[in-house]
Amino acid sequence: MHPTQLYPEDLVYGAEAARITGVPGHVIRQWASRGKIRRYPGDGKPNGQGHGQRTMYALPEIRQQAAGYRAMPQRAPKAA
Repeated sequence: MHPTQLYPEDLVYGAEAARITGVPGHVIRQWASRGKIRRYPGDGKPNGQGHGQRTMYALPEIRQQAAGYRAMPQRAPKAA
């Protein structure tokens, strides 16, 4: 998806994207670091927990990736 095809309401912060799509935030950040989705600079507004949010993502891109997302179960801890 080309950035000129996006509307301002399509850009969301990572926590909001995780809430909307159900994909964990660390997976969204991993997709961005691997180049599957693009990062956009945020405005640094506070999120209510004392942290500034700096990175925004395109919700249509995340929804496209989330269509094929399956949560992988973690390994059970081995008995000692």
